[in-house]
Amino acid sequence: MAHILIVDDEADIRELVADILKDEGYHPLCASSASETIQCFENNELPSAVVLDIWLEGSEMDGIGILKYIKSNHPTIPVIMISGHGNIETAVQTIRHGAYDFIEKPFKAEKLIIMVNRAIEASRLAQENKVLKSQEKLVGELIGTSKAIQQLKTAALMAAPSNSRIIITGEPGSGKEVLARLIHDSSKRAKKPFCILHASNLSEEQLEVELFGTENKNMKKAGLLEKADHGTLYIDEISEMPVATQGKLLKFLQTQTFQKIGGSKDLKPDVRIIAASSKNLEEEISSGKFNQSLYYRLNVVPLKVPPLTERKEDIKHIAEHFLKSFSQSLGVPYKTLTQEALTLMSAYDWPGNLRQLSNVVEWLYIMTPDNVKEITADILPQEVVQAVNGKHKNLNPVNSDILSKELKKARELFEKEYLYAQLNRFSWNISKTADFIGMDRTALHRKIKSLNIKMSLPVEDESEE
Repeated sequence: MAHILIVDDEADIRELVADILKDEGYHPLCASSASETIQCFENNELPSAVVLDIWLEGSEMDGIGILKYIKSNHPTIPVIMISGHGNIETAVQTIRHGAYDFIEKPFKAEKLIIMVNRAIEASRLAQENKVLKSQEKLVGELIGTSKAIQQLKTAALMAAPSNSRIIITGEPGSGKEVLARLIHDSSKRAKKPFCILHASNLSEEQLEVELFGTENKNMKKAGLLEKADHGTLYIDEISEMPVATQGKLLKFLQTQTFQKIGGSKDLKPDVRIIAASSKNLEEEISSGKFNQSLYYRLNVVPLKVPPLTERKEDIKHIAEHFLKSFSQSLGVPYKTLTQEALTLMSAYDWPGNLRQLSNVVEWLYIMTPDNVKEITADILPQEVVQAVNGKHKNLNPVNSDILSKELKKARELFEKEYLYAQLNRFSWNISKTADFIGMDRTALHRKIKSLNIKMSLPVEDESEE
């Protein structure tokens, strides 16, 4: 039940408005002055909306003063101003100070109800949009210090100033759209539109309407090629685009012109195309699912986003970035990860990549009380814990295989599994593993050899360190 605060110096008006709102299922709260209003905000659940009289006799502040207080401290709460002495100048002044709307006394109950409903819905949508934008920003950067991500950033920033077309490949959730946005934001088109076409979510007919637009008696709609003029069009999962539509896109790339569906006028937008695919496009070409000519038109600058399994040293930085961002977007106290939790997260393979890591961090904020400041390993989702335990089961101290050995053999077995886990965590980078476990890299090399640990990835070039 949404709380609505009614602020008016006339008791009969407060009671009338309260009864109207109560009949609609709202829970009304009442105040007659600025001090009572502030007390309501401090001692009660925050209201979903405020109905506020401009002229408050005997109050420390008038309605506009209270409006400024509310918007300064709780900017997302909508305020509807009411007055029996209203005029256009007063209405404009309240709107300028952040009021949702203005209504004159006497007013009809239906009008007030509609306005309150709309104000609450508008506030809800604004807050959802704010959360979505902040979540979009969560993966709005290529975070990490790994060699793989640094090389990708360098390539992207070199390609950004040109108008060259780009194909980005990478596993689902690895950050292909993030990379496309980075390229757009670093280009001369940064202040122009960045439009997105999700090729996998639409039918052939819907896809062509979204891409080219339509112009007939029943509907006129601009397509994304037109909307992205002087900007960038990002086509997600282009391999899912029907072959016929691929041919029409190829024709546009060849001629730089197109016509809306049902239209006769040639349009010539200036659009940079960045396409992305989680599938191997060359294999799609071989199976006849992707147009080879379109591939060569688009693949001027090929970029590949590495999965998290290839840059595990970045997981700590990414997780901490998500923790800070979700704390801000959700409006909850910041939480930290213990070293044990970070170690376990770094050992996990993250098949869903950045998207899965982001979801896990959001889940941690939802599932842990605000007074829990540290996220320990036992709080992590069971899917993560069980996967890591299954992968490195010999690290469990009660493992029967270890208990059946003499101390020397058990220690050797534990060391082998421990070092294997840490090497895997740092993508088999000797220097970073040695730094973390507190061992000289030469000694680590000897230990790896003595324990007969098979390196699944090449050891880094010594000259690069």
